[in-house]
Amino acid sequence: MNLLKNIFLWIVVWGISGTAYAQQTLIDVTIDSAAILIGEQTKLHLTVTADKDRPVQLLLPADTLMRGVEVLDISRPDSSLIENDRLVIKQDLLITSFDSALYLLPPLKVVDGPDTVSSNQVALKVSTIPVNADKPEEFNDIKEVWKPPFVWADYYPIIYGVLLGLFLLCVIIYIIKRLKNRKSLLPFAEPDVPKLPPYEQAIKELDELKGQKLWQQGLNKEYYTALTETLRRYIDERFGVNAMELTSSEILDLLRSVPEVKSVYDKLQQILQLADFVKFAKIHPLPNENDLSLVNAYLFVNATKPVEVVPESTETADEESTNDAKKKE
Repeated sequence: MNLLKNIFLWIVVWGISGTAYAQQTLIDVTIDSAAILIGEQTKLHLTVTADKDRPVQLLLPADTLMRGVEVLDISRPDSSLIENDRLVIKQDLLITSFDSALYLLPPLKVVDGPDTVSSNQVALKVSTIPVNADKPEEFNDIKEVWKPPFVWADYYPIIYGVLLGLFLLCVIIYIIKRLKNRKSLLPFAEPDVPKLPPYEQAIKELDELKGQKLWQQGLNKEYYTALTETLRRYIDERFGVNAMELTSSEILDLLRSVPEVKSVYDKLQQILQLADFVKFAKIHPLPNENDLSLVNAYLFVNATKPVEVVPESTETADEESTNDAKKKE
């Protein structure tokens, strides 16, 4: 019986001593600057001291400490262990205000088991910025304007718009050029037109020039320009002379000793000399002179036409066929 009493007394004493050694949770608040201007910022420093194994919960405001005082940021809690197995938790609140007044900030609270412990209260004075209305140039921003970082995605619409505009411009220029040259809008490969021999090409151009009747319309310079260009191209391809780059006298000097040209040399001379007078001296030839120039051009081309050489085997076969036919008769 005495043993049971001793055990009971020991449990009671132990409970009382444990309660006596348990220390109270403390919460303290300090402020960096108790006086700020509108829009400036200051920090509240929160310190909570509690037993290491005692569960505590801080009750911190999300965005507003009280009407007129805003919470901009809350730092992460920093805890450290001190003597007597006590834990110190520190946390900062960044606050600001845009209304001038003297604020008595509400206490911050921490939940300690069934109890709630409140901190001390601190005051905050928010003053307006002194403004001289007579000197508006002295107004300055409280904070400098932040320049946003450069991000390519912000300029994608402008870049795509410029590229699209350049593409449409190229398409319009392409269509105008194709229509101007009377070509199909689609760039299909056009069939190659076989090039005519120099003689046939020259006769074709002379026939077209004859049908245009330029000099009959008073277009003497255009008439002789087209006529001499046809002859120059023919001479270039027929005799291998770069007639397109030579003067009339140089062409005549080069062709003077060519055997095929001797019989019609004077015809070519008449055309080139008269053409120079028309183009450079601006004379107006007589109608018969214009007709004579075209006739001489035909004579020159026909007289210098390359002679086709018939292979001997073909000539022999033709002769044999003719002899066989005579024998049969």
